[in-house]
Amino acid sequence: MVVHILVIVGLTVAAGAFIPLGGLLARVEKIGSDWLEQEFRHFLIALGGGILLGAVTVVLIPEGKESMGDSLFAIPAIVAGGILFFVVERILGLKRRESPQLMGMMLDFIPEAISLGGLAVLSPKTAVLMAVLIALQNLPEGFNAYRELISQEGPGHSPRKTLTFMTSLVFTGPIAGLLGFFFLSEQPFILGAVMLFASGGVMYLIFQDIAPQSRLEHHWAPPLGAVVGFCVALFSHDLVNHF
Repeated sequence: MVVHILVIVGLTVAAGAFIPLGGLLARVEKIGSDWLEQEFRHFLIALGGGILLGAVTVVLIPEGKESMGDSLFAIPAIVAGGILFFVVERILGLKRRESPQLMGMMLDFIPEAISLGGLAVLSPKTAVLMAVLIALQNLPEGFNAYRELISQEGPGHSPRKTLTFMTSLVFTGPIAGLLGFFFLSEQPFILGAVMLFASGGVMYLIFQDIAPQSRLEHHWAPPLGAVVGFCVALFSHDLVNHF
């Protein structure tokens, strides 16, 4: 058990560390500000969306359905996830605190970390794959969340405080992963439902927030980023399953 706990903590911390790493990358200035603000930023938004789409189609839905024994309850679990993420977004919007990149990052990071913790016993290879995909999607999401937060007015959104806040989010990963390990590793049906629930929410966020933000008139790089992101997720899946 101790080994499993150490593995889960290590994987989730490593994956979560890419959140502030993305913020540090976003803090780099004078790389060509116009290009950084437009083409590169939109490419990263699309890249994160592509990786999320890949994680949903390659890992979360197949593994979730298998864990639930291909039960028909898989469908309402996905729909429920989409509805809950919609409700959360509307609540945040009414409070004028809309931060779709930050919200998207946390709403997919936490349930995926829970799934990772549950899979550490049931399917260690899939848990490693999950950690890789979480890290890959956290980098562009961290980049975009930093730019999103720093653009808001107020003393609480200084570069230093923003990076400190993003670094604190890393610790939500081990907490979520250990919850999944202790409560879901022996409950494959519930674990599968959590994965499918997360899938529904992530799909909602992709089409509601991430995909519209990635579009940029007369530029080809952002949509190509979505293709690259999906292929990265697919390659990671094939690579892990090969060994």
